[in-house]
Amino acid sequence: MLFSSMTFVFLFLPIVCTLYLISRKEFRNYILLISSIIFYAWGEPKYLMIMILTILINYFGALLLDHSKSEHTRKIWLTLAVIADLGILFYFKYFNFVMDNINNIFSMDIQFIDVILPIGISFYTFQAMSYLIDVYRHDVPAQHDLYKLALYITLFPQLVAGPIVKYHDVDEQISEREVSFDKVSYGVKRFIIGLSKKMLIANTLGAVADKIFIQQANAFGPTIAWIGAIAYSLQIFYDFSGYSDMAIGLGSIFGFKFLENFNYPYISKTITEFWRRWHISLATWFKEYLYIPLGGSRVSKSRNILNIFIVFFATGFWHGASWNFVVWGLWNGLFNIIEKLTGWDKREGGKILTIIKHIYTLLIVVIGMVIFKTENLTYALDYIKNMFGLLNSEKSAYKLIYYVDTIEILAFIVAFLCAMPIFQNILTTKYKTKFRYAMVNAWIMILFLLSSAWIAASTYNPFIYFRF
Repeated sequence: MLFSSMTFVFLFLPIVCTLYLISRKEFRNYILLISSIIFYAWGEPKYLMIMILTILINYFGALLLDHSKSEHTRKIWLTLAVIADLGILFYFKYFNFVMDNINNIFSMDIQFIDVILPIGISFYTFQAMSYLIDVYRHDVPAQHDLYKLALYITLFPQLVAGPIVKYHDVDEQISEREVSFDKVSYGVKRFIIGLSKKMLIANTLGAVADKIFIQQANAFGPTIAWIGAIAYSLQIFYDFSGYSDMAIGLGSIFGFKFLENFNYPYISKTITEFWRRWHISLATWFKEYLYIPLGGSRVSKSRNILNIFIVFFATGFWHGASWNFVVWGLWNGLFNIIEKLTGWDKREGGKILTIIKHIYTLLIVVIGMVIFKTENLTYALDYIKNMFGLLNSEKSAYKLIYYVDTIEILAFIVAFLCAMPIFQNILTTKYKTKFRYAMVNAWIMILFLLSSAWIAASTYNPFIYFRF
């Protein structure tokens, strides 16, 4: 089920919210659990058993960790449970990729059954693993209530596209949380803002990007190439941050406080800073459960470089079973390493240096997004060449108005403005006058009506990160 669908917005969500808010506290977790199972099973019920298997593996794995006295035995149980989690993820997400590469490398023709990727498996697998590792580290006690652990892993607001909620961040909230008018009000508004990001900005700019990237890389000039690259860079930001806004808003309605997943990444002045602001839940997951256990920065310079390389390789590979994601991850890792070796990430200066650093960061990010979007690396390279006038491109068969009409130009302008922290505190500011408060609420209502109209007019508009 999609957040940006009539079924969810006008049927599923109102019913769940009503049942949840009128119920007694002791029944609310069960309502959320049942709702989350229905939410996931709505689109692909046959994959529900995979998620249930993940729940059982981690539930019993944590109990075994909790009851083991020997550290050696605890490490064995942790290793076996993590291998089971990664084994399921590997089979459903990477099996086709591995077999295709074996056939290509060894000129073989091994016949195999294509495995379909279950929605959200990367997200809920990483959440389950965070629980196991937290229990192993004694950061949290093992959850003896199977239903509470199931709720943590299946919770529908962030089930299929994050943010990745680490267990130690919500452990206490699962057992005890308060629902208040302020939380519900904030959650509804945050959900609407996320919905409008998706429907009004991401989908509009996505149409621009699709019209350009569907053509051959030399079928247009550098100007069109840049428009396509920038359109996609903005589309993926508003698509994913919009989903995160909706998830955080829904969490607030049900009394949960999820951590932010984006913090205006396009104002970054270095790639290092960009990754502190982009997909924060994934970046912090890899930092806590991979980078620091590898030694982090408290090792030799060469080992630190290797650690960064491993983390960004894993980051790219997590996004999908395709070489373009691996190259995209390493592209970001390369500049992260260069910044640390040169001190560029810590270098301060005046306005001119700040502008240069900002332009440099956006350039690296936008080029990276071209690699991210196009699974064909040859196409990606040709497209990037075209952006810099290094490809013998043909004159476009279409006029500029074909790619960007008035509505799409407006979407670009709004996207640029909202990528900066101009309206950062619009929902949390304590307005001194009722008029300003009423104006904000009126604007939120207008966004909801416009988004609803877009939903009604569209047929299918999945989030980009659903396929990861």
